[in-house]
Amino acid sequence: MSDTSTRDNSRDNAMSLAALSSERIEPDDNAWTRRLVLFLRIMAVVSIVKGLYHWAQVTGFIGGEEEAFENQTMAWQTATIYFAVIELVAAVGLWLATPWGAVVWLTTVVSMAVIELMFPGVYGGSLVVVGAEAVMLAAYLALAWMAARERPP
Repeated sequence: MSDTSTRDNSRDNAMSLAALSSERIEPDDNAWTRRLVLFLRIMAVVSIVKGLYHWAQVTGFIGGEEEAFENQTMAWQTATIYFAVIELVAAVGLWLATPWGAVVWLTTVVSMAVIELMFPGVYGGSLVVVGAEAVMLAAYLALAWMAARERPP
């Protein structure tokens, strides 16, 4: 009786050891997906900061008399309100890692680049902003592509 129980315990221990070692040896299947979600969360925080900055401009919380919302051009006011709303909506979607959040965020990135390039009179046409938006877009596309590759079709 003790011989049988010893064999059963040895077999159970060997199976447990094999299960543990296979878990350690197996690579992490969702590494790129986790990196993508981390990137989306970082972009959510950036979007919150940008959205709150635009709202601070609208409400007059930042800036002086000559920089007041009422003293700006209609194009500047329109763009500022647009970004004040859409950045915060994008931030919620990005934080939740939803597909619509990424779409709204991509809309904000492309919109800002277009306004800077095509309408330099609105925000000044900064190529630094366009470059930063392009880098964020490229990083998102690369991470999304790598995350999609690790999931089978």
